[in-house]
Amino acid sequence: MKLLKKLIATLAFVPALVMANEGGFPLDHAPDRSTDMAALQNGAKLFINYCLNCHSASAMRYNRLRDIGLTEDQIKTNLLFTGEKVGDLMKTTMAPKDAKAWFGAVPPDLSVIARAKASEAGSGADWLYTYLRTYYKDESRPTGWNNMVFPNVGMPHVLWQLQGVRTAKFVEEKDPHDESKSVHKFEGFEKVSDGTLTTAEYDNAVGDLVAYLQWMGEPAQSTRKRLGAIVVIFMAFLATLAWRLNASYWKEVK
Repeated sequence: MKLLKKLIATLAFVPALVMANEGGFPLDHAPDRSTDMAALQNGAKLFINYCLNCHSASAMRYNRLRDIGLTEDQIKTNLLFTGEKVGDLMKTTMAPKDAKAWFGAVPPDLSVIARAKASEAGSGADWLYTYLRTYYKDESRPTGWNNMVFPNVGMPHVLWQLQGVRTAKFVEEKDPHDESKSVHKFEGFEKVSDGTLTTAEYDNAVGDLVAYLQWMGEPAQSTRKRLGAIVVIFMAFLATLAWRLNASYWKEVK
């Protein structure tokens, strides 16, 4: 019941997220790495190191990472840091009251976040891929950060050390629908300081993280697709056999 309530709470963020992107910043297409085990493993490492400090993934257990090629020893050695067991659920140690005090709201559970953020503008993976790559420094915000995909976002840029620090450049133009008003048009980002990764390396790392978040929403998706293909082939064979038997039967009747 607790898990169901958390999933419902996560999905409750969908309307706000969709509204934040409607008619807004265009989404980039996320690379498809759903079957790339090395990418999924790197994404899991990034998720546990950078996301799990504040967010939980209460529908996922650490031992499920064996499905992407990790052994229990690798999970214990590289991904468990605060006494968790391999069979434990991925939960943050941050107290909800502290999270609310620091961020204004409790960070949502990320178990199905890639599915929850899908909209007409693009897939959930596209949303996340663009979102994590469009943070910029904004001193007017409480956290010091803002985002092009989700304006006035409450979440700080946790990957800033990897990407570096940037500001956003805007120009003021007349509103095409009302010339008495002006709008701020985004002109691009301006680098303030370098990160530990180049732009290409950072985009690649975000692609791995998004791939993992997408996989985590349905770890059995590869098995489902494989079984689905087998069922379709079997049904096609069965339909062909039934059609030939029917034709043979009525041939004798005539």
